[in-house]
Amino acid sequence: MATAEGESSVHNVSDELFQNFYTEVKQIEKRDSVLTSKQQIDRLLRPGASYFNLNPFEVLQIDPEATDDELKKRFRALSILVHPDKNQGDPDRAQKAFEAVDKAYKLLLDPEQKKRALDVIHAGKEYVEHMVKEKRKQLKKEGKPLDVEEDDPEMFKQAVYKQTMKLFAELEIKRKEREAKEMHERKRAREEEIEAAENAKRQREWQKNFEETRDGRVDSWRNFQAKGKSKEKKNRSFLKPPKVKMEQRE
Repeated sequence: MATAEGESSVHNVSDELFQNFYTEVKQIEKRDSVLTSKQQIDRLLRPGASYFNLNPFEVLQIDPEATDDELKKRFRALSILVHPDKNQGDPDRAQKAFEAVDKAYKLLLDPEQKKRALDVIHAGKEYVEHMVKEKRKQLKKEGKPLDVEEDDPEMFKQAVYKQTMKLFAELEIKRKEREAKEMHERKRAREEEIEAAENAKRQREWQKNFEETRDGRVDSWRNFQAKGKSKEKKNRSFLKPPKVKMEQRE
């Protein structure tokens, strides 16, 4: 489950932003299915692109069911359009757009990553279908007509698009949280390792000093004992009672 901060980040990508992006992009696509270099760069770098570009199929503007050959052709055509060499008037933005295209293509070349992306898209569609059913149940319960806006194929497609983007965003936030947690754990483990090594070093140094000074301590103790015995002997000699002279009888 995403944290409150993560959930807030998802909601910051508002429904209005999703709708505006979707509407504008689809209008451009309808007018020009290829798009110019500038239009493609604008599409890939527009506000909210960090979330929109999480869907590799949307980045490449290709159907999720497209073949590998179609994917390769689409990548080649799109990468040429946004390549920095072709957009020398705006090389920095072109480079960022090219990187987004390249990242999406490489992701879809990985079977496991591609499957994950497809699972998200299917989950988004299933969610919208479920919500449509729930809406109809509620309308039926209220005795109202069962028509919903998602009956319009374009509105249904837009709803799936919005839900899919939200799912991609939530997964990305969870991934970053997991990555941050793992990094924190690695850092803590490293700190504990360094502390243990320092403790071991101090222990070795103490043991070394103890061994090096042991003979000296033993000699000092022996000398101390020897002096004590000598002093004790002298004291005994000093306290020796005098001899008693025998009295002579007359």
